[in-house]
Amino acid sequence: MISSSNANKVTPRELQEGKDEYMILDVREADELQEGKIDGAFNIPLGQLIRKPRHGDIDDFKVKKIITYCNSGYRGNIAADELNKQGFDTITIEGGYSAWKDYGNKKEG
Repeated sequence: MISSSNANKVTPRELQEGKDEYMILDVREADELQEGKIDGAFNIPLGQLIRKPRHGDIDDFKVKKIITYCNSGYRGNIAADELNKQGFDTITIEGGYSAWKDYGNKKEG
């Protein structure tokens, strides 16, 4: 069983205000991307991130804080916890992509 997240969270507003300071990692599955994504986000599904890490894709961003997200926040929390254990500086979006959209942000198709 997975324990509750220890990852720090950022609100959609905080992310919008400082978006250029972060590497944004979308951990949703490919079919979920049809709903849109945060502009500039990279996609590595959570299962793939945990089972077969492609850290080569994100290692260059160790100097930046990573923000993870999924649709509701659950998988984003798990991803942030896992990456933090591996030495990355990672936080997650409170409420996930749903909160991002509800805040009034445009989606990238």
